[in-house]
Amino acid sequence: MMAASLALRRMVAADIDAVHALECGVFPHPWSRANFVDSLASGYDAWVLREEGASEEGALAGYFLLMYAVDEAHLLDVAVAGERHGTGLGRFLLDRIAARAREQGMGSILLEVRPSNERALHVYRRYGYAEIGRRKGYYPAHEGRREDAIVMRYAL
Repeated sequence: MMAASLALRRMVAADIDAVHALECGVFPHPWSRANFVDSLASGYDAWVLREEGASEEGALAGYFLLMYAVDEAHLLDVAVAGERHGTGLGRFLLDRIAARAREQGMGSILLEVRPSNERALHVYRRYGYAEIGRRKGYYPAHEGRREDAIVMRYAL
C-alpha cells in the first residue's frame, strides 16, 4: 500500500537525474538520460512519486511516462525503486496510469515488456493486462543480442 508520505506530481527537468538513476538501478538495459529529456520535450504525460519532505524534496519512489495516440495510451516507462518492490507501489502507479488515460479519453493502454522481466509481467497480468502479441527482437540484450517484447493491453 502507498505510504501517506508519498506525493505524485508532474515530472520536470530537475527530476531527470533522479529518474535516470532509478531507471539504471532497476533495469539491466535502461533508458538513456537523453530518452527522458526527449520525452519531456515531446510533452509526454510524465509523473514522479516522491517522499514528501519538510524542507527539501524527498527520495524518488517511482515514476511513469505515457504517450497518447488517438484513443490509446502507450505506457512508455514505469518503475518503482528497488527497495520499494513488493510494497504495492507498482499497483498504485498502474491505478494512476489508468486514471490519467481515462481523463484523456483513452479506451485502452498498451505497453511492451521483456519476457525476462518476470516481476513486471506478474504485476501487469495480476492487474489485468493481457498479452496481445510479440515484437521480435525489439529490445537490445546482452552481447549484441536482441530480446522480444511482449505487447500487452489493458482495456479501460
